Amino acid sequence: MAPVLDISVAIGSVVGSLTTATTSAPTVTPYAPVGAGVQSAPSLFTTATTDITSHGPYEGTPTTTGAEQAYATLSATISPLPKTATYYNDNGKLQQPEVIPYQPFGGKGYDQVPVYQVESDHDFESLALGIHQELIELDLFHYGLALFNESEFEEAGLTKSDRDLLQYMAVQETGHATLVANMLGWDAAPRQCTYDYPFKTVREYIDFMQKRTRWGESGNWGFIGHLDSREVATLLVQAEAIEARQQSVFRQMLGLHPMPIWFAPGIPQSWHWTLLAQYISSCPENNTRVAWQNFPALHVADQPNPNRINANNTQPWELVGNRTGDPSDSTVVPDDDNCLETDETGSSCIAAISQDRYIPLSYPGKVINLTWDAPGAAVGPNNSYVTSTTAGEPAYVAWLGQYNLTYTPLTKTSNNSGSTYQPAGDVFQGDPALNGTAFIALTDTDELFLTPFNLSLINPHVAALGLYQAG
Repeated sequence: MAPVLDISVAIGSVVGSLTTATTSAPTVTPYAPVGAGVQSAPSLFTTATTDITSHGPYEGTPTTTGAEQAYATLSATISPLPKTATYYNDNGKLQQPEVIPYQPFGGKGYDQVPVYQVESDHDFESLALGIHQELIELDLFHYGLALFNESEFEEAGLTKSDRDLLQYMAVQETGHATLVANMLGWDAAPRQCTYDYPFKTVREYIDFMQKRTRWGESGNWGFIGHLDSREVATLLVQAEAIEARQQSVFRQMLGLHPMPIWFAPGIPQSWHWTLLAQYISSCPENNTRVAWQNFPALHVADQPNPNRINANNTQPWELVGNRTGDPSDSTVVPDDDNCLETDETGSSCIAAISQDRYIPLSYPGKVINLTWDAPGAAVGPNNSYVTSTTAGEPAYVAWLGQYNLTYTPLTKTSNNSGSTYQPAGDVFQGDPALNGTAFIALTDTDELFLTPFNLSLINPHVAALGLYQAG
């Protein structure tokens, strides 16, 4: 009988090596002994499978400020090198000898013993960001269950089975956090922090989670293809497949279409950190700091409210707060426009596998009013990070939906406000590029033609960053 790959054993051996100083790659045992029976499960990085942390804004004084930085910086920008395609198959036949029977030529890593460990500062900082996402999800799922009682969930159309699903997803996050910590090394992996959430009703809680899981999922898709460690990327993809399911679940709980897109967008790490950090209140002393940039916030004054039958009736600032991921206010919607008060197909937003919305939340050509913050704001854990930008005067709005980055002109009405319109366009015929929870950024140029793999090249031109609820 062929040996069976036991990934928990392989990763567990990496954990044991990473928790002590080493100058060489740890020894990895990639196979479990045949016939060895049931293996004892590796320990969890966090045992907070039911507990929650304290919550609320940070009121202290930071002891350090700014992102983690290296002793030197090689360049202000990245100049992409040309890449020439060297393979083209015009006949559907194998072009090279097979490596072994039934193994076509090509591919990377097949001839190496896998080591599930970060291999560069880029890998480490990407996963340090990722574990912050996993830990806030772990806390947030538990917190909602503790904050709202059974009747409040039922008023929002959510049953005991839905609450049990939330509990199960929280436990999933202990596994995700442990996976990432194992690949970072437990000594340096960021730890659980305390958080400051904006919601006050179950509907707002669910809305916040569908927004937060969108930037969490998209944040990981944005860097996985750039990791130096293919082994790490492989395991993250398998974890991220679960995160994507969670995002769809929260949309279903909110009464939205579970997946109104054909492709999930990926965002740069600094976009992810900007959106996430504003909800982290404080972290333990000497917690590993993050190297990514925090951009100034971009606010959508008329953000579509998914609690309305007709989101075009949304009033200015119909939000529970002024942070860019804050949910729409569920308490200001009149009964005759409240989609939770009807079970009529096309109007209802009662939790379901899927709901038709005959009146879309937004549409191409819709005028969008924006305001944005100046750089220099204290944000993130312990208010110890500072928003910054290297962009010139903002003149355009960049819209990221699925694979497409689209620019529209910005019409300024003051130093920190202006308007634009929602762009049209499809990824492929029949697939509107902008749908679901999308990303928007103020930029100083519209001349950067960027695609998912090189989107981070836009960062030096971003003046402010936000979210847009397109559908």
